Amino acid sequence: MPAATHLPLHQQRYSLQHDRLIDRLATTDNLLIIQDLDGVCMGLVNDPRDRHITPAYVEATKRFDGHFYVLTNGEHIGQRGVNGIIERAYHAAPGAAQGHYLPGLAAGGVQWQTRQGDVSHPGVSKAELAFLQAVPDRIRTTLHHFAQTHELGLDDTTLARCIQSSALDNVASPTANLNTFHRAIGDNRAAYAALQRTVAKLMDTLLTEAAQQGLGDSFFVHYAPNHGRGPDGKEVIWWSQGDESGTTDFQFMVRGGIKEAGVLALLNRYYAQRTGIYPLGADFNVRQAPQSQADLLALVQDHFDPALMPLMVGVGDTVTSTVVTVDGEPVAKRGGSDRNFLHLIQAIGQRFNTGNIVVYVDSSGGELKNRQALQLEHRDGEPTVIAGPGDPRDTADPLTLNVVFPGGHGEYCAAFQQAAQRRGC
Repeated sequence: MPAATHLPLHQQRYSLQHDRLIDRLATTDNLLIIQDLDGVCMGLVNDPRDRHITPAYVEATKRFDGHFYVLTNGEHIGQRGVNGIIERAYHAAPGAAQGHYLPGLAAGGVQWQTRQGDVSHPGVSKAELAFLQAVPDRIRTTLHHFAQTHELGLDDTTLARCIQSSALDNVASPTANLNTFHRAIGDNRAAYAALQRTVAKLMDTLLTEAAQQGLGDSFFVHYAPNHGRGPDGKEVIWWSQGDESGTTDFQFMVRGGIKEAGVLALLNRYYAQRTGIYPLGADFNVRQAPQSQADLLALVQDHFDPALMPLMVGVGDTVTSTVVTVDGEPVAKRGGSDRNFLHLIQAIGQRFNTGNIVVYVDSSGGELKNRQALQLEHRDGEPTVIAGPGDPRDTADPLTLNVVFPGGHGEYCAAFQQAAQRRGC
């Protein structure tokens, strides 16, 4: 066994030592798992309505109750929410899968849910929710108009399906998801690029209208996947080039609903359930959190008892980087909706010396083709990861993916379920 594989998991890069991860999950008492959903425990599909989850995985999460929370930009509730997927898996009526729902934060952190399915939106006003309610119809209207003014080559039935699949009527994060359109018109690259620009313009218009209604500080747009954040702090759209779909999800979200802030909200709840005291206060929510990682990390250091800090395990599947040339110099554009929350978990582990572990699930095997696969080769008969999901020229990426699952969500779920079985013994 190479010397590097003897290192602790948090010091490894692209490790395939799943047995060691399983052992840590199964035997660590002071443990906090924070996990994304799409692409991690469910396969990525063009139409979000086609997602499914296995009861075996859901049952495994119960063995980690109090130590496991989800953190997703999707939502728990609504027609496209994860709760409906769980209800179908258990053949339960809507709202009748109590005890099976996944606890944690959705909509980037502004939608909280318990295992029993009790949902709330901490820090979100009625006026904000009312504005969000009208966004899906605006998306549908924009898509209809686009189809009338561009030659897409789609019959009426296919067009109706694309529009229905693309307008996600989420309560706290209404979204234009262009995956189905890309699959249908991907060969017409000019039309798809124009569609991206049209939807981006709609998002800008919605932000302007919100400001006119006194909600100028209420919302932002999350682009997935993206090229990180620009100098103004806003996410950079990944415009389609060639066969790449680029940004497919345009999520109109509540400001403050960023996953890294959700890490603090979950850590605050974790401390409270173990000690009875909320380090950041019982009413703390993501909208009260600072936006920069440095400030988030300082907040953790100033308020959380190091002696009680858990081993944190962050699990995600969306991490990107692309090296481009700017003024003759290579510049790395780093993004992905899971990058920042995984990086914060890594930074907390380094600051508190707890050995936090970053887990990456390769979701490139799904229907979506905007994910770069891990590259493996066999050395001495053993599989070895030789390249990650980012640009191999990006050699200074501060995020280290400690343990990776090249086999995707099925491989990860199998390991998670094995750890749960051992933990419950």
